[in-house]
Amino acid sequence: MSAGNAIMPALFVGHGNPLNVLVRNAYTEAWHQFGQHIPRPNAILVISAHWYTRGTAVTAMAQPPTLHDFGGFPQALFDIQYPAPGAPALAGQIRDLLAPLEVRLDLDWGLDHGAWSVLVHMFPDADVPVVQLALDATQPARFHYELGRHLRPLREQGVLILGSGNVVHNLRRAHWDEHAMPYDWAVDFNQQVRDLLLRGEHAPLVGYEDLGEAATLSVPTPEHYLPLLYVIGAQGAEERASILIDDIDMGSIGMLSVVIGSINAAAG
Repeated sequence: MSAGNAIMPALFVGHGNPLNVLVRNAYTEAWHQFGQHIPRPNAILVISAHWYTRGTAVTAMAQPPTLHDFGGFPQALFDIQYPAPGAPALAGQIRDLLAPLEVRLDLDWGLDHGAWSVLVHMFPDADVPVVQLALDATQPARFHYELGRHLRPLREQGVLILGSGNVVHNLRRAHWDEHAMPYDWAVDFNQQVRDLLLRGEHAPLVGYEDLGEAATLSVPTPEHYLPLLYVIGAQGAEERASILIDDIDMGSIGMLSVVIGSINAAAG
């Protein structure tokens, strides 16, 4: 099944620990099932927490390399390759959609683990073209949300907009124990975000820094939260959000994944 003229859902995924690549668990199964129940995208645009740089750029090479942008993990993780093709024409279209903002066509980055650690479960054949959009670290949250609004037309062309980060992401407080209980502040902020998403209230999500101490502890740095703003920015006025999966891992890593639009409607 291909996307055709269907409006492709948009998705934010809490990608969590890179070791999720090597296992089958509730998170990876949810990502896999999502990939099985939507029409085949014509392409995928990933906004990953792990391309956090100065300026806005989009990967524009024909064959993006698989980046192993981490350390201290088993060799099996470094052996993973995700050889999806790029989409240079889509990169050029994204540059045009975001004009007059300067968008660099990048030939050096590739697919970081925020992208391929999810896609390897969602589209394991690596046969859907993928581009990544960089997060400009110099810009405020509103800027990222507005870029998502400009990218919304891509969904009508069968492009899957995929934000990959974590709503709650405090590695300093994380416990490397799968049975670790979540912190109260992590649960509180995660629930605030979940409720706002389901009600379609974007303003407080963009202004997340005003949501209190739980927000400060849950988002000590913005790069894992900002991909969510692209996804809700691409939400249509009549579209609803639904929860794909929700959990707090390692005490302080939010695995909340949210779908914008109807999977069934798109697949129909």
